[in-house]
Amino acid sequence: MASLFLRDGYIITNNHVIDGSQKLSVTLNDNRTLEAKIIGTDTKTDIALLKIEADDDLPYTTFGDSDQAKIGEWVLAVGNPFNLTSTVTAGIISAKSRDLSGLSNQSFIQTDAAVNPGNSGGALVNTNGDLIGINTAITSQTGSYIGYSFAVPSNIARKVVEDIMEFGNVQ
Repeated sequence: MASLFLRDGYIITNNHVIDGSQKLSVTLNDNRTLEAKIIGTDTKTDIALLKIEADDDLPYTTFGDSDQAKIGEWVLAVGNPFNLTSTVTAGIISAKSRDLSGLSNQSFIQTDAAVNPGNSGGALVNTNGDLIGINTAITSQTGSYIGYSFAVPSNIARKVVEDIMEFGNVQ
């Protein structure tokens, strides 16, 4: 599982990563493991917001503007596939507003950055390091990366997180 750290110990990940869990813990890059609390989830966008408490300031990232991302732009996908820690792969944005359900109720950023099981919840960043998406899905006949990966745009994830923090659910 990959996670994205926000300010004050908040962590954004995918709902499918934590769905059905009884107890959560987060392992930081310095190998500390901290208990995590679920603040809220949204199944429609597959976003979950967690919170950890630490005695020191934690590193974090901020949201970029996914609406400004361009097709053909280089991106980096960060995650922990196959129990490897902090992997980074590169690719380009292939499409925006991609719907995988056929119901026109999703809006993914499609890239060709290699994403595999364990990348879910990790950051998709542009070459400036701006967070433009949350790695969420692949299409595959084998269960591993075959050329397409999908991320929830950061503007959607930001709205979900802000609503959960303010209202306890998505408005």
